[in-house]
Amino acid sequence: MALMDFLKKQFIDVIHWTEEQNGVLAHRYPTRDFEIQNGAKLTVRESQMALLVDEGQLADVFGPGLYTLDTETLPLLTNLKNWDKLFASPFKSEVYFFSTRQQLDRKWGTPNPITIRDKEFGIVRLRAFGIYSYHLADPKKFYLNVSGSREDFTCEEMEGQLRNTLIGSMTDMFGESGVSFIDMAANQEEFGAALKQKLLPVFDGYGLALDALVVQNVSLPEELQKVLDTRISMNVLGDMDRYTKYQVASSIPLAAQNEGGLAGAGAGLGAGLGIGQAFTQAMNPTIQPPQSSVPAAKESAEDVMATLERLHGLMTKGILSAEEFAAKKADLLKKLG
Repeated sequence: MALMDFLKKQFIDVIHWTEEQNGVLAHRYPTRDFEIQNGAKLTVRESQMALLVDEGQLADVFGPGLYTLDTETLPLLTNLKNWDKLFASPFKSEVYFFSTRQQLDRKWGTPNPITIRDKEFGIVRLRAFGIYSYHLADPKKFYLNVSGSREDFTCEEMEGQLRNTLIGSMTDMFGESGVSFIDMAANQEEFGAALKQKLLPVFDGYGLALDALVVQNVSLPEELQKVLDTRISMNVLGDMDRYTKYQVASSIPLAAQNEGGLAGAGAGLGAGLGIGQAFTQAMNPTIQPPQSSVPAAKESAEDVMATLERLHGLMTKGILSAEEFAAKKADLLKKLG
């Protein structure tokens, strides 16, 4: 019976791995119930590395090439087994292959908005997404810290860990940088480069090398984006005085060419006087326009209350400060007197 078992025993004399499935980072060669023949050939292809493990201990590491497994090419394994230079028996060791090619177009993004303190807008919630790429650089680190004795380990299994680590580092950078959202969104390339430098030692701890990291978009949630759009519009309206002066000054030469001069540009003398007054006021801001002899009608209580409600809404959205709202409120209440 023992003789039959011996005859049935299979000795491995050729060891190699072809990546039949995309995204496999580590693969254990099927040596279970097999023994590796002394002098066996080990083929490690380009974009691969191989690692021999003997009874749970890390032994020899091989880069791309063709190797004959003997005491000359297995110095660490030979030392572990206390072999001399003349050993000729088969040996049992686990062989692990690792793919070192780049894992491209790995996507990352914030599943939920992250809350940060912005120096310009106060407390805001941001979204961001992009892509990154990496490759396995140190099989020993990866074996010890990540894959272990697994038969296969894929990049999809690393995805959650790497993505969440990336987002956590990005959140810290948002808070530590003190850069406003507007400046950050306008300098995504620089932000991505800084984030990559922050993550290099993290990837190295797993035996990985981070090759590229791209920040494709930094944005606010929809409701906050609407508030930002409103604020931008208010800033544009805040410069309407200069725009009006420019428009009036530009219209004077054209009006003078019309029949009747400046008056002809309007509907009679009243229009001409109006343009003249506007021109004078535009060119001399210190001159106050003539006050109408007709007293202004007092605003109704309903109009004042409606205006106050609109102003309060702007304060709630952050467009008006509390001080600005209080001043506007005081002015409106005076009109009820």
